[in-house]
Amino acid sequence: METAVTVAVIIFAIIAGAFLIHRLNAQHDERIGAFRYSDALPGIGRRTRKGSRATAPKGPPTDAARREHRDGSR
Repeated sequence: METAVTVAVIIFAIIAGAFLIHRLNAQHDERIGAFRYSDALPGIGRRTRKGSRATAPKGPPTDAARREHRDGSR
């Protein structure tokens, strides 16, 4: 008798867990469907540049720059 009750409780727990996962997936799908991926993010791509910006050299950093970075992080 105890074995049958234990098996019934385990089966009920599995069914309840599967139902909960199903509901959470449906809720997640609704959120994804409501989100508009095609819209641009605010502020991105809307600004025009008036001039060229100064950029760092493209090459690898020198030993002095590496040393400064390493010493400054302590």
